[in-house]
Amino acid sequence: MTTFDDRVQAFEAKFAQDLELRFQARARCNKLLGLWAAKILGLDDEKAQGYAAEVVTADLEHPGHDDVVNKIAADMVAHEQYQITTEDIKKQMAEFLAQASKDLLGAR
Repeated sequence: MTTFDDRVQAFEAKFAQDLELRFQARARCNKLLGLWAAKILGLDDEKAQGYAAEVVTADLEHPGHDDVVNKIAADMVAHEQYQITTEDIKKQMAEFLAQASKDLLGAR
């Protein structure tokens, strides 16, 4: 192998590692967001864990954040929690994503 080939391989490995970290951070963020929403919805611990898993799964259905935000917003309306807006959910999501990213980078 040439030095160039070694560099290409190293960049590809770094790219794959970065993608995996982003995926893990998103999943952790969505779990935290699901637990946050479950608390507002008044779910007990067992149901909260199940709800958080549903939120994580919802993110896998379509690319982007909208599926998670829409799910939580619809659940808030269904449980008459009108004080929680889409903006509140997005704000909380941003905070949890920053926390999850920090946690994962600290664990490296």
